[in-house]
Amino acid sequence: MRREHDADPVRALREEVAHAIDSSVPAAATITVALSGGRDSVVLLDALIATARQRGHPLTAVHVHHGLSPNADAWADFCTKICADVDVPLDVRRVDVTHAPQQSLEATARIARYSALAVAAVAGQATHVALAHHRGDQAETLLLQLLRGAGPRGLAGMPGASRSADGITWLRPLLALSRSVINAYAGAMQLRYIDDESNAELTHRRNAVRHRVMPALASVFPNPELTLARAAGLQADAARLVEDLAVLDAGDAVSTATLDRQRLVALPEYRAANVLRWFLRQRGLPAPSAARLAAMLSQLRAARTDARVQIVHAGRAVGVHRGRVIVHALPVPPFDVLWHGEAEVVLPSGRLRFDRRSGDGLDESRLANGPLRIRSRVGGERMSLGNNRPRRALKSLLQDAGFPTWLRDATPLVFCGDELIWVAGLGFAANVMATAPAVGVTLVWQPSDVVERLAFVSPPECDQSA
Repeated sequence: MRREHDADPVRALREEVAHAIDSSVPAAATITVALSGGRDSVVLLDALIATARQRGHPLTAVHVHHGLSPNADAWADFCTKICADVDVPLDVRRVDVTHAPQQSLEATARIARYSALAVAAVAGQATHVALAHHRGDQAETLLLQLLRGAGPRGLAGMPGASRSADGITWLRPLLALSRSVINAYAGAMQLRYIDDESNAELTHRRNAVRHRVMPALASVFPNPELTLARAAGLQADAARLVEDLAVLDAGDAVSTATLDRQRLVALPEYRAANVLRWFLRQRGLPAPSAARLAAMLSQLRAARTDARVQIVHAGRAVGVHRGRVIVHALPVPPFDVLWHGEAEVVLPSGRLRFDRRSGDGLDESRLANGPLRIRSRVGGERMSLGNNRPRRALKSLLQDAGFPTWLRDATPLVFCGDELIWVAGLGFAANVMATAPAVGVTLVWQPSDVVERLAFVSPPECDQSA
């Protein structure tokens, strides 16, 4: 924090916002504000109008309409009006907050909110999203994470700036400021804002910490909010050291998004666990609990080279292929479809595109033998990939080609009548190929990004705000 004790709260807060912009936002980059309509986000919007525009940054705003309050429509209208008054484009995003099993309503709403903010930022060509978290939020986050049993990374709380996998930088320009400074700014600028009635509901853990725990701490310790925020900073340093150790320990064992299993075997257990936790985070997965991580590590360290390991975590699978740990999609359901001449067939694991070309692909005359059927592997299939080569079991062909076990059931097979004529990644059987000038049917397989990309947007790291 730069000027917390400045007698002029407007000057102090705007200097803090200007510092955040100057240190994290490239010239002319668009900034979008997450605008709930509450005091903190309205203050942030006002400060950004005064600072971002002065520095040549286009400014937009996003309001996420959760639909959880009877006042939700009124809040969206309020945000629309204040943005119109200051000539800031506003994108109102409605989200469906469906309570997921084993997940609090707060967590479900948070995931939906950040997903909406990310989508809106991309749509508005904004590279930076400004969030109105302040020092009190940071102190509460530290306590909540501590009571969850988090390690240094969780106890580090929320970073002032962090870049997510989708290329968005999440900014928290008010993070070092106290509630009192933000309140004073709102009063000095005579800002209008709304009060979310849910902020008083003590059934939400964050609210209980804010209204019960923090006052109790303040009765014993002077300025616990500041002390806890400083502790979060120290934990952030510790988390960086732990990450640096993981990078050193992983070394050249990480390649092409996989990890050499032998490195986990060679390291002492606590350092192997640190490497595995780091590797999973690099692949976009949330950190597992300590017990879950220990169980995963035990299975991976004990796995044989050819073992079929599949550990499900956060909607993905962690497995081993040829001695390397890999994160991949869960198995796809079986599929079996007929081709009716369309240019593209959508399958559970990707898209299969058809084209016609002279002297290439499947000899079109072969279609007289029966319709093309596209299905997943069921076992027992055989095929010959070359002239004068014997027909071999497809399982052996896939193994020789290096197909990992989890990918084999997702690979489409094409049959003409009862004959297996094409396998994605292997190609056509030799005896069905077209030769010029005969017209052939070519197939192009476009798999889903089943190894590296996730199908959900995670909130920026360590943000547990409601």
